[in-house]
Amino acid sequence: MKKLILIFISAFATAILLGYTFKKEAPKPLTPECYISCFNTETREMIELDAKKPGFAMLHPTSLNFKLENPKGENIQFTAADGKMANGYFIRSKKKSNKWLFVIQEWWGLNDYIKKEAEKYYGDLSSTNVLAIDMYDGKIATTPDSAMSYMSNAKKERLETIVNAAIAYAGKNADIYTVGWCFGGGWSLQSSIIAGKQAKGCVMFYGRPEKDIARLKTINCDVIGFFGNQDKAISKELVNSFENDMKAAGKNISLYRYEAGHGFANPSNPSFSKEYSSDAYKKAIDFLKERMK
Repeated sequence: MKKLILIFISAFATAILLGYTFKKEAPKPLTPECYISCFNTETREMIELDAKKPGFAMLHPTSLNFKLENPKGENIQFTAADGKMANGYFIRSKKKSNKWLFVIQEWWGLNDYIKKEAEKYYGDLSSTNVLAIDMYDGKIATTPDSAMSYMSNAKKERLETIVNAAIAYAGKNADIYTVGWCFGGGWSLQSSIIAGKQAKGCVMFYGRPEKDIARLKTINCDVIGFFGNQDKAISKELVNSFENDMKAAGKNISLYRYEAGHGFANPSNPSFSKEYSSDAYKKAIDFLKERMK
């Protein structure tokens, strides 16, 4: 009889414990914002980690198969501090100029589409040297899988070395302006930080913002940014935080938000919007021209 009572009590206790376990809510997955703020990870490393996030590749399902005809520039190499050569697509100003625009690639790499974009900016900016920097050391992705691999293996140390090499190539008296998209949007901002007092203007399209206010305080130029309210990679909350952080750092920033998703400025992306892309480009050119006077 005692054994039956003990078995009954044990079964009853087990049932209560199991009932509590199954009623307990499963932990919610971390949001992108919490993923950043809950762990002490530098923004430059977060740009690298973005490529590994579930769903990030799906925001860039295709790469435009564009062939650059009659190039205005030339492929060049310049020495980097780590002993390796860095690469770029360079369009020299027709007149001697200390104005330099660094064009930073998307996650696909320095493909012909980015070279075409560099030529577009060159055509609309007077007396400006345009250098599209190769951040992948010659590698160009044509599929999301290869782009994911190249971006996730682009280490911040090498990327900073490449940017510094580009600045050295431009020269100590060069005024540096930057523009980039996605991966390049984040590195457009990082490049302006690296350029120090030589930085004169930064344009970023849907790139990861810097979250360290101490680093933001070192920026020596105005920033203009273009983001999509429907972007699943760079959320509205992240953009709002960036705006507040820039103000806290005492820096000038102009933000434009469109009802679009990630990659709205690239015709190969499903989120492409001719209207938003044209509007953002005009604003970017006006921003650069005003600061190149």
